[in-house]
Amino acid sequence: MQLSDFDYPLPERLIAQYPPAVRGSSRLLHVNGSTLTDGQFADFATQLNAGDVLVFNDTRVIKARLFGEKASGGKIEALIERVLDEHTALAHIRASKSPKPGSRLLFAERWQAEMLERQGELFKLRFLASEPLFDILEQAGKLPLPPYIERSAAGEDDERYQTVYAREKGAVAAPTAGLHFTEDMLTQLQQRGVKLAYVTLHVGAGTFQPVRVDNIADHKMHSEIYQVPESTRALIAAAQAQGHQVVSVGTTSLRALESAASSGELQAGYGETDIFITPGYRFRVVDRLLTNFHLPKSTLLMLVSAFAGYDEIQAAYQYAVQQEYRFFSYGDAMLLQRKN
Repeated sequence: MQLSDFDYPLPERLIAQYPPAVRGSSRLLHVNGSTLTDGQFADFATQLNAGDVLVFNDTRVIKARLFGEKASGGKIEALIERVLDEHTALAHIRASKSPKPGSRLLFAERWQAEMLERQGELFKLRFLASEPLFDILEQAGKLPLPPYIERSAAGEDDERYQTVYAREKGAVAAPTAGLHFTEDMLTQLQQRGVKLAYVTLHVGAGTFQPVRVDNIADHKMHSEIYQVPESTRALIAAAQAQGHQVVSVGTTSLRALESAASSGELQAGYGETDIFITPGYRFRVVDRLLTNFHLPKSTLLMLVSAFAGYDEIQAAYQYAVQQEYRFFSYGDAMLLQRKN
């Protein structure tokens, strides 16, 4: 398939620049084949049955954007892509001239780092302070809002661009389907007998990188780290054995589960994935997907087209534009039924 197959017209006014006034007050479009039904996310719990397993990504967004200058002069901006250990990270760097190995960087007029080496498009940095890197980021970093949100992060975003169940630090972008959930909604789900399970996939900045090839088969996905706990594997196996459904909250949870089932059966453990899901992919784990609306020509639009059907997604997005749903990270949600 060609990149142009995944384009669609989107009025700029439909790109949500702020979260809804109240968490969980978004709209919810149900997509079941060619049937489209408008709803409210507040009623999401009624769509699941006792015994179903709802799988969340519990990654926590870090304040990954740092501003500073090179020791040789010149401003610099770093976006931490992956924390490797307490003092070392891989980062994207924007500067008039890229720093060379051995050069020193100063962030927030306080924190020094040494550029160790290039790894493809990324720069390996070693922070020279004794404090753990996560502590430095919390003090000196800024929350990295997506590029289509045309404003700087504000105090409200520290809470709203984070799920209520976020706990494992490491993402540079939120698993946005989870932003709709409140503690009350989680309680409602459990009272209905829905099993709540968790995976971790640290979302990288590559999720926003445009596809630069016409033939999508030529695209190379960015790599992300994930973990599937044994408790989650066991819950899913039991649900499947009893004929219940596995519902993924977001494309990141789905990518973690499908990556962990690449052998044909879901396995617990850590891994690194660059799985690229396009129409024709055979899903092994997930039956339903809760997700937000995705960018034109994006790999995530390709994923949902594989899941719910290419024609079905094209029709759903056209309908969502007509009905003025809110798009992208702070926007409304869709509940998709797997086509096959």
